[in-house]
Amino acid sequence: MGHLDNKTALVTGASSGIGLAIARRFATEGATVYLTGRRTTELEAAAAQIGPRGIAIQGDTSNLDDLNRLYAEISDRSGRLDVVVANAGVGDYGPLGAITEEEYERTTSINLKGTIFTVQKALPLLTPDASVILLSSSSALRAHPGLGVYAATKAAIRSLARTWAAELADRGIRVNALTPGPIETPGGDALRAAFPHEDEGDRHATAEPAVPTPLGRAGRPEEVAATALYLASDQSTFTTGAELLVDGGAIQL
Repeated sequence: MGHLDNKTALVTGASSGIGLAIARRFATEGATVYLTGRRTTELEAAAAQIGPRGIAIQGDTSNLDDLNRLYAEISDRSGRLDVVVANAGVGDYGPLGAITEEEYERTTSINLKGTIFTVQKALPLLTPDASVILLSSSSALRAHPGLGVYAATKAAIRSLARTWAAELADRGIRVNALTPGPIETPGGDALRAAFPHEDEGDRHATAEPAVPTPLGRAGRPEEVAATALYLASDQSTFTTGAELLVDGGAIQL
């Protein structure tokens, strides 16, 4: 028996990286998993990896029409949601003085607006004792020059987890923040690559956040997925409003 037998879950941003790892682990544990993401080809490939328990529905979480279509299909096919993982997110390198309006709009629309309306529009489908998991970031807890807008959205997500946990407690719905540190994902690797690096003509320290953690390595998506499983399952029935760090000790040590 799996920890999520007969459960129905939604994972946003599930085309690759952490979202795909979470969707794959949930399916392995017995859940029917709806995956959504903006890139159709990658999303369908992700669902194919998962097998018959994975259902791909293309969409952009910052687009409310896409969310309406997503939840209409989930309602028609399953009629409920036991777990929602609001994972979809983006990050751009942009130090103060170089932040563009386009980058600001993209980051806040996907990370913050997308998270808010992903959860709000899920409310009619959420079962009693459902679990809502919001993906934050350790960048919100330690200053990394160049990540101001991204970190601000992730700090807001942590705040939303507290507020929504209080608001939904009378329904028995748990809301928690899952906060990864440096994880080996395509998105994380691309963001780290955008930071300036030292070259022969520049002996100043790089602005890039250090990847090595006290454990001496970056994390793997599967390690974040293991913590997501705890929050999604009945193992965490007395955990709400919390923030669980999966960062190799980078913040605490």
